[in-house]
This record gives sequence, C-alpha cells and structure tokens, in this order.
Amino acid sequence: MSFRLKAAIVAAFALSTAAAVTASDMSSASEAISSNGTLPTDIAPHGAPAAGQKPAVIFAAPREVAQPLASDETLSSSDGSVQADSLAALVDAHGAPEELDGDMKCLAGAVYFESKGESLEGQLAVARVIINRAKSGRFADSLCGVVYQPSQFSFVRGQSMPSIRMNGNSWRQAVAIAQIAMADSWDSKAEGALFFHARRVSPNWGKTKLAAIDNHIFYR
Repeated sequence: MSFRLKAAIVAAFALSTAAAVTASDMSSASEAISSNGTLPTDIAPHGAPAAGQKPAVIFAAPREVAQPLASDETLSSSDGSVQADSLAALVDAHGAPEELDGDMKCLAGAVYFESKGESLEGQLAVARVIINRAKSGRFADSLCGVVYQPSQFSFVRGQSMPSIRMNGNSWRQAVAIAQIAMADSWDSKAEGALFFHARRVSPNWGKTKLAAIDNHIFYR
C-alpha cells in the first residue's frame, strides 16, 4: 500500500471519530436542556460566556410588593375637614388650643368648669346643651348669653368665670370639644338635650331623660 493511500485512510478515520464525538456531545446537551430547560454548567454552545462571566440565562429580579399601610385613625376629607374613627382621635387632631374670644371662649370655659376630668363624651354632651339652648329660643340667643344667664351654671360668679389654667391638658380638651360641638362633627349621646344635672341630686324635673354620662344626667 502506498504512503499516500495510508495517509488518506488515517485522515478519514480521524474525521469520522471527531464527528462521532461531536454528535455525542450535542446529544448530551439536548437531553440536559429537554430535562430541565437550562444548560448544564459544563456544556455551552458556541458563543456562550466563559466561566466567571454572566450566565446565559438571567432571571428577572423578584417583583417588589408594597405592603398596605395601616389605616390611620384620622383622615382629611376632600373639603379639608378632619374625620376620625373615635372622639379621642378627633380631639387629638385639633392639636394645641387656639386663642379664643367671644362665644367660643364662653363655650370652652363652660365645658372646662362643668365637665373637666370627665370623659370626652361627657364633655361633648355639656357643650351640646349650651349650643342647643342658644338655638332653642327658650334661652339667650348667644353662647355667652346662655353661659352667663342667672342661676344656670354654678361656676359663674357675677357675670364672669374663674381663671383658667390654659397650659393644661384639660383646657386643650375643652377647646377641642367646643370646636367639635360647634362644627357638629361628632354625634353626642345626649343629642337634643337642653338640661343636665349631677347624679348626686334628684330635682324631679319631669323632663324626658336622654342619657346618663359620667356624673351627669341629660334631659330634653
């Protein structure tokens, strides 16, 4: 056999072997992809990144989910007024007391002296009585007129009221309650009441009882 013929046989055998190896590798890669949908780390097609570079398949970052915020007790409505889930939250929303004069100071002063230290519901009921009286036509037609009407409120002395400790929490609450009552932004348990007295007394008025709140009983 000539030298050239031997060389041709050897070359043909080498090409055949290389083709068989390539086919085997491609078959292995195809099986790996079909089984789990990704390329194995040790098999990569032509042009795939080398070791140490970014992988061929890049997964999207997890979607960020915003957690709902806990609802606040107080909200602002479209007209700017304050809404709340409780009377206490509504009082807190009014913040520090403002400088008051005229009828609002008379109303807050009556709330302060008649119901200081009682629940906010009790303070609101007192404020509503004074406002109801001013609107009823049966009493003075102003809040100060109602408060200073003779023989109505025991804290009044000679058309004046005692001094008020205006830097205390009781005054802050009284002012907020007066503003809430005037704005009619919270329903009172004694809505419509015109009279009240302390629980310790029994005047036998013969009036319609509406509510008993803290130390007072309210009537229409």
